[in-house]
Amino acid sequence: MSPDETQTAPVVQPTNSQPTNRTAATLIVPVLVACFVAGALGVYGKVHEPTGIAVNVAGFSSPQTVKVWLATLAFALAVVQLFTALVMYGKIPLPNAGWLGGLHRWSGRLAFIASIPVALHCLYALGFADFDTRTLMHSLFGCFFYGVFAAKMLLLAKKGVPNWALPLFGGLVFTALSGLFVTSALWFFTTFGVKI
Repeated sequence: MSPDETQTAPVVQPTNSQPTNRTAATLIVPVLVACFVAGALGVYGKVHEPTGIAVNVAGFSSPQTVKVWLATLAFALAVVQLFTALVMYGKIPLPNAGWLGGLHRWSGRLAFIASIPVALHCLYALGFADFDTRTLMHSLFGCFFYGVFAAKMLLLAKKGVPNWALPLFGGLVFTALSGLFVTSALWFFTTFGVKI
């Protein structure tokens, strides 16, 4: 293979980006599901009496450190998601990158899996907290993350989704996870130091 024949990642080409009634119909159910998931988590977190009890993992000094390290892992995997999405959409040229689709899917799956124990700890042990700006923002980002993630997963399985929808919802997922990281793990590391 000559240097001019390098393999690049598959590029998603935009087509018609004009909104239509069909576009609205395609997006309405995922958006409604997103609102329901985010609202249900917020209501549960607010009305549930926090137990203060969480499961610790061997090797970590506290449940809080488990939570911040899993959140850091989820954020790092989200950065991988962002990079691979930018390559797949042709925003970053990368030769011989046909394998990035699999990396994109698996980094997303692993980021979601890493986020589940964190969310369970937050909801069950702490509840929806709003006693200061950081905790309120963290609670809102958490509810928003799972809502928009549910919408993105539904859009992946739908036919006729406008080409702009997946990048938009993927960007919203990344933004929510970034907000969660900043208001939890990064705050913890800058306040208490890096601990295991």
